[in-house]
Amino acid sequence: MRYSDEVIEEVRARNDVVDVIGGYIHLQKKGSNYFGLCPFHNEKSPSFSVSPQKQMYYCFGCGKGGNVITFVMDYENESFQEAVASLAERAGIELPQEEESEESRRQADYRSILFAIQKEAARYFYHQLMSENGKRGYLYLRGRGLSDETIKNFGLGYANQYPDDLYRFLRQKGFSDAQLKDSGLVKIDERGCYDKFWNRVMFPIIDINNKVIGFGGRVMGDGKPKYLNSPETVVFDKSRNLYGLNRARTSRKPYFLLCEGYMDVISLHQAGFTNAVASLGTALTAGHASLIKRYVKEVYLTYDSDDAGTRAALRAVPILREAGISAKVIRMDPYKDPDEFIKNMGKEAFQEGLDHGTNSFMFELKALEGQYDMEDPQGRTDFFKETAKRLLRFEDE
Repeated sequence: MRYSDEVIEEVRARNDVVDVIGGYIHLQKKGSNYFGLCPFHNEKSPSFSVSPQKQMYYCFGCGKGGNVITFVMDYENESFQEAVASLAERAGIELPQEEESEESRRQADYRSILFAIQKEAARYFYHQLMSENGKRGYLYLRGRGLSDETIKNFGLGYANQYPDDLYRFLRQKGFSDAQLKDSGLVKIDERGCYDKFWNRVMFPIIDINNKVIGFGGRVMGDGKPKYLNSPETVVFDKSRNLYGLNRARTSRKPYFLLCEGYMDVISLHQAGFTNAVASLGTALTAGHASLIKRYVKEVYLTYDSDDAGTRAALRAVPILREAGISAKVIRMDPYKDPDEFIKNMGKEAFQEGLDHGTNSFMFELKALEGQYDMEDPQGRTDFFKETAKRLLRFEDE
């Protein structure tokens, strides 16, 4: 749909760029402008500038810039028309109903096709799981303690051992090779056409609009990699989506439980902790933090209790803090992760752990303490000096 210049200008004028972008990332005023961490690339020092006078933004790190409409387009992966429509709704502007342009209609239609492919694949995988072909996957999920109701609620499935089964199924549904390749579910090269996922338990990834946008798959047996995710596509951006968010956002809890894996999220939801989410095979990013901030202002990190989980928590804490989200760290000792903890200790013990979570700053200090010889006077002095430096980072007087 093509909007007149007058309508577009009204939408821009009624949506202050600082207010809109401030809803996605944490901004801090410096002089006449506002600064924050750029949501379009990873950075440690804020180089993303927003000008209230010019109603523009610019990142000195990656060069991204524009107005409030281009920001929503880039951040939400929306077309120009979609961004204008969402901003108009935000400002209470009723848009005129005009005929869509050929190009915008083509783009919207193609996105609809890719969504349809993901939906058909999810149905196919679920059907396979519930058939004789998927018995191995079904027994695996039941062996992990999941009920039939949970399996159905999360739409879990199975990709069988034939490497082109899904491809042939989707072709029969009328989708072309080019569309299937763009969906990320099929690989096409000189050797032919074959499925990205086979012999795996499948976890549909669903966005906040309850549309399937991709998949994660856990291999049955000792194959590598253990977990495999859909590649990024027109409809799937893993840095701007969280597994389980479509369910967790309706939870009445004022905080999210942030996990590392699909099974952790599902086990927690089954146990009644319906505010659990996980990043999609990637470390937590500023984009994830901005997404979380739309719904809650506090996060409990329930990462694995091993060294890798500790490092992941230490990386996540400053990202959350920069976005204006407070964090606590929940330790799973003596078990590896929330899934194992719940199975062995029960949900009451898990809730008790949540009630006594470690403040993220104290968690950072505990990890820091391990780097110094606290029996040595110089070691203790160096530790206290570093602690003092970190205390100075707090802006609250």
